[in-house]
Amino acid sequence: MSTSDPVINLQTLIRCPSVTPAEGGALSALEAMLLPLGFKVERMVATEPGMPDIENLYARLGNKGPHLMFAGHTDVVPPGDEASWSHPPFAAVIAGGELFGRGAVDMKGGIACFVAAVARHIEKHGMPKGSISFLITGDEEGPAVNGTEKLLKWAAERGERWDACLVGEPTNPDALGDMIKIGRRGSVSGKVSVLGVQGHAAYPHLADNPVRGLLPLASALMDPPFDTGTDNFPPSNLEVTSVDVGNPATNVIPARASFAFNIRFNDTWTADTVKAEILRRLDAAAAGSPLRPGRDPVRYEITWAERPSHVFLTRNNALIASLSEAVETVTGRTPQLSTTGGTSDARFIKDYCPVVEFGLVGQTMHMVDERVALADLEILTQIYGTFISRWFDNALLP
Repeated sequence: MSTSDPVINLQTLIRCPSVTPAEGGALSALEAMLLPLGFKVERMVATEPGMPDIENLYARLGNKGPHLMFAGHTDVVPPGDEASWSHPPFAAVIAGGELFGRGAVDMKGGIACFVAAVARHIEKHGMPKGSISFLITGDEEGPAVNGTEKLLKWAAERGERWDACLVGEPTNPDALGDMIKIGRRGSVSGKVSVLGVQGHAAYPHLADNPVRGLLPLASALMDPPFDTGTDNFPPSNLEVTSVDVGNPATNVIPARASFAFNIRFNDTWTADTVKAEILRRLDAAAAGSPLRPGRDPVRYEITWAERPSHVFLTRNNALIASLSEAVETVTGRTPQLSTTGGTSDARFIKDYCPVVEFGLVGQTMHMVDERVALADLEILTQIYGTFISRWFDNALLP
């Protein structure tokens, strides 16, 4: 089985319907690609009470340093209405110079290209000057409980150590070479419930409407801005994402009103300090906003979502320069070093080694007719191949 062609690799992976949490044959297909290249492949199943078991894969080529990890996921989001697709979402059809299929961009395409890049490196240069590993989860698109975090811990407990990591998520907004992710904002979510007194809408003096308190508390979290941004990050931003009173009757004042929120914060804050600022704002708004004039201040409760994502910034010149030079060599474009976007599994990897992200153009990810240009698969494979050579050269410098 030739693995140096990213198109063939990607077609093989797409034809595995690995919708989270199903393995769908994708890890088996990847294992079949890696074994002939000399990788030692291990499959690890992670478990958690109340969660589906998730199968993950770890493969290593070489037994010495320096050690470069490629990380990613074979699980994909559901295809949605399959009748709306131009081609079946798991058929991997090529049409008009593009390859269609769920996961083409996010992110089986990145995996397919890195496998091809490693295969070509071995064909041209022989074995790498150190070690290369694949750390691939089946739980990135899901709750991310039984995925990368547990796989990293499992591997580290067996003595694995890494010097750098490339995550193959789709990072480019418009064209290959646009953007390398060198960090991510932190993320904290929560739910605020304002407590009132239920009553008849015609007798408001006997009740307290919590909606009156909800509005100033929500406004206090959204304005003023938390900060103006930093050298490497945009301004932190909080959004109210839902409002609910759970009240189907129009003539009943509800007893409780709630809103959910999420904040993406930069390196001005930590998860703890941004939580403290949110509480300060809520307390100030509650004290100054009685439900009705002359009544007690607003009473509220807050529930924080579990496992906040922590902000991080990679400052590893050998890693960033190797990837930037590879992108520029292949595409002629100077990539922007960015920290925008949502969270990724890089938030777990940062605790083990420096990590950056670079992959395909993400315009069609999670959409009907997710697809990738065949030319982009070849270009990304060349970028990854150039990066592999440059990173080992730079990592071995005294």
